[in-house]
Amino acid sequence: MSLRRLHHEQPASFAYSEANKARAEKEIAKYPPGRQASAVIAALWIGQEQEGWVTKPMIEEVAKLLDMPFIRVLEVATFYTMFYLAPAGEHVVQVCTTTPCWLRGSDEVVKACKKHIHDKPQTVSADGKFSWEEAECLGACVNAPMIQIGKDTYEDLTGEKAAEIIEAIRRGEKPKTGSQIGRTSSEPAPTVLKEVQS
Repeated sequence: MSLRRLHHEQPASFAYSEANKARAEKEIAKYPPGRQASAVIAALWIGQEQEGWVTKPMIEEVAKLLDMPFIRVLEVATFYTMFYLAPAGEHVVQVCTTTPCWLRGSDEVVKACKKHIHDKPQTVSADGKFSWEEAECLGACVNAPMIQIGKDTYEDLTGEKAAEIIEAIRRGEKPKTGSQIGRTSSEPAPTVLKEVQS
């Protein structure tokens, strides 16, 4: 995420809901006195779950809550790609475009995202349901190409299959996660013996 994205129109303030304030305090309590800054990732994550993205007022509130300088919280928010510094869709599609995925067709997956979400990455779709972005390695190179949506991964994709997954989620369905060609874990791709030689 680039720093310039923090210049997106910001809400006037941020406050945790009662339930989320309790969650944040529970995370802070895991650390000894004077070490509450260790809860910064959890505090930002809880805030993002509540608001959908990390705002400047949220960073200010987290800094106050953890007795940290604003800049230290900002450093964390801008370092980790799991934090969105501008409004994001309800579902964020992360498309791995590093070498293994690219070699196996991630360009087609990107085209599907451009067609079914928005032509530009990190832009919310017209229905507010999706945004997409390119991501560094998502850790399933052997099952490339892949996408991650929330906590779910979809592997062994084609552009067509990626489009089907996006549209299924848009309809409120829960598509099958993991390999889309029937692999279990990272076993070799299934093959069919077509000829028997004697």
